[in-house]
Amino acid sequence: MFANLHNLSHHAAWRRQLEMILESTGEGIYGIDLKGRCIFINETGARMLGYTPDEVLGRPMHYLIHHSHADETLMPVHECRIYRAFQEGKGVRVDDEVLWRRDGSHFPAEYASHPIRDGDIVVGAVVTFNDITERKRTEMLLHEARDLLERRVTERTAELTAAHDHLRQSHEALRKLSAHLNSVREEERRHVARDIHDDLGAALTALQLDVNWLRQRLSGDASLSTKLDGMLDVGSHAMQAVRRILNDLRPGVLDHLGLWPALETLLQEFQRRSGLSCRYVCPPEVERCRLGRDAEIALYRIVQEVLTNVSRHARASSVQVDASAEGRDLVLRIVDNGQGMRVPLQPTSFGLLGMRERTLALGGKLDIVSEPGEGTAVILRLPGVIAGENA
Repeated sequence: MFANLHNLSHHAAWRRQLEMILESTGEGIYGIDLKGRCIFINETGARMLGYTPDEVLGRPMHYLIHHSHADETLMPVHECRIYRAFQEGKGVRVDDEVLWRRDGSHFPAEYASHPIRDGDIVVGAVVTFNDITERKRTEMLLHEARDLLERRVTERTAELTAAHDHLRQSHEALRKLSAHLNSVREEERRHVARDIHDDLGAALTALQLDVNWLRQRLSGDASLSTKLDGMLDVGSHAMQAVRRILNDLRPGVLDHLGLWPALETLLQEFQRRSGLSCRYVCPPEVERCRLGRDAEIALYRIVQEVLTNVSRHARASSVQVDASAEGRDLVLRIVDNGQGMRVPLQPTSFGLLGMRERTLALGGKLDIVSEPGEGTAVILRLPGVIAGENA
């Protein structure tokens, strides 16, 4: 049937049928024989190339429309992928080349070339092609938009990274400032406690001794003795108040015996004042762990703050402080059986913020576990301190 394509394309009946088929499509279509000469082309294809169909028929299509690359360097015929359709007997589809018009301009084209067979024999090729200028322009715009977006994303990421670094540095500076303020506050408390102990405590002691001396010498006067007894009671209450204030400012047992005895004393005093049932658990391996003065003061203040919150808000009847070693970690739990609360995602009260900042300054983690009606557990974990101290 296709043994002689040239004759076939000029046969009037077949030519009319072929023209009807070719003109019914919006793509450019042309056929070539084994020498690359055009044996048919539709009106759409010829118009894309700037020719009439009759001007193209019989001409070598490679040299007419496919002779050069987009940069105007020549494309040898043996590199033409259209010819591979019949040279290699398989089809190709291309969208990265150009086709040339009659006026010397070119356009980006998508084309497909497939061999025409007569039985097992390849007798030519049929090529369909489209002008994809708009598609390439759209792709270029999309590529530019993507590049612009990537550039803006990169710039924005750099800005956010810089802002994050700045924020992190600000947080670190604030934590250092908080730690410094806590250290200054504790040092000031120590100075105030020492001044109260040395000055006010000594004055009250001397006053009590003098009043006792007077009472012994005025024992014959009942009214004066009663007055002096009242003065001694006032002095005794003042001395107790001074001891309580000194203990709140800077517990002496913390400086002299360390954290664990200080916590036991704190809990005993809390039980005496509040009437709550208190329990303190501290195994020997924890008692042997010393954390350094600043860390022990911080832990003491955290427990002190928790107990203050329990007495003010929890409506609890009991509280337990449990110190334990979990592997190399020191874990301190303060648990009450009070009314509980809904734990905020971020602490808002100064008490909770202070506890969390003190814990972060120690390199630890503070968790608050509570539900309404279920009591509250404050869990503080310091990693690695047990092994470090024992080593």
